[in-house]
Amino acid sequence: MVRVVHAPNHPGQMPETFTPDSRQAWVRLVIALLIGSIGGVGMWAVVVVIPVVQTEFAATRGAVSLAFTLMMFGFGLGGVIAGKITDKFGIVPAMAISIAFLGVANVLAGLSTQLWQFVAAYFLIGLGTSATFAPLMAEASHWFERYRGLAVTIVASGNYVAGTMWPPLISTGIQTIGWRYTHVGIALVCVSLMTIMVLVLRAQIGDDKVRNHANAPPPRVDLKLSTNTLTVLLSIASISCCVAMAMPQVHIVAYCGDLGYGVARGAEMLSLMMACGIVSRIGSGYLADKIGGIPTLLVGALAQGFALVFYLFFDSLTSLYIISAMFGLFQGGIVPSYAIIVREAMPASEAATRVGIVIFASVFGMSFGGWVSGIIFDATGSYAAAFANGVAWNALNIGIVVTLLIRSRMNAVKAGPGFAT
Repeated sequence: MVRVVHAPNHPGQMPETFTPDSRQAWVRLVIALLIGSIGGVGMWAVVVVIPVVQTEFAATRGAVSLAFTLMMFGFGLGGVIAGKITDKFGIVPAMAISIAFLGVANVLAGLSTQLWQFVAAYFLIGLGTSATFAPLMAEASHWFERYRGLAVTIVASGNYVAGTMWPPLISTGIQTIGWRYTHVGIALVCVSLMTIMVLVLRAQIGDDKVRNHANAPPPRVDLKLSTNTLTVLLSIASISCCVAMAMPQVHIVAYCGDLGYGVARGAEMLSLMMACGIVSRIGSGYLADKIGGIPTLLVGALAQGFALVFYLFFDSLTSLYIISAMFGLFQGGIVPSYAIIVREAMPASEAATRVGIVIFASVFGMSFGGWVSGIIFDATGSYAAAFANGVAWNALNIGIVVTLLIRSRMNAVKAGPGFAT
């Protein structure tokens, strides 16, 4: 029997049928990946422009890092709002709003004449970027059952594809036309290409944009926790892991500049980190489909802590390339694991909203981690203490995930065919 997953717009209209894990589902997934790869530019543009903006506005590293903090706050807040829009109206309206914000905000960033204007523009960029991550992951989770973990991580990889392709392009743009015109160019690219992709996705989904969750599979994992309690625990865990994650991702470019290697080398390391993160994210999706989201999250958290320790002891150019690649391979699957856990343990009708809340917490961790690392650098003149701070936060995350894993084993429920408990 074919599952009906879209409700009709009009009472008398027969709904279209859609089969999870079908060819149509994979086509939608490819389109979603492209949208995320283009729209994720905002998260990485600010990392590359931190040094040049700091010089132009004669600001401290911590002050300029506030642009990243506000961008991530907008990204997280927008994810909750876009998640609610997606749950109620579908992903297409949420993406349309995202495109508008990205276009306008990047132009405003390029026109900014004071640092506060640049920082405010990046808050708007964060709002625009938000729909390309948490809501898109939640939407993709409805298109698949057998390969749900893989699908979620593929969509989440769009963020890392953006981190792979955009930093070198932005670095080149800064060197050739300046950071201001580079932002205007980003606006044009995002608006034009994302509009095309969203129109194609709308054609694939059809006119039935409001999802009917009545026939969605029930939760696979019973943690004996209320939905709100689990949301809080996952949010604290995601904050902790992302404070740790932010140090290399946000400051690797500036760190390389401070060490005398040049910001271009730092941009290459960031790109390498994100490329390896793509491999990690897709691999974690396969793993989650086999062993479940919570064990996959624990594997990623342990590995991330291991990589962070290496940054404390090695700072040669070659070693930083190797450690950055290793860090990308180890941490890439962490954030999507939260979305997988939400779908494993919570009702499908709340997926986009709950994923949005947890991702909001994660980006708060990223924004706080990026900001506090800059503050620690300003206070100590070194990134060593900032890396140590990341290791400590990562340990807190591991403790929470271990607790959830123990509860899942104690309250294991019988899984359906092909599903892990």
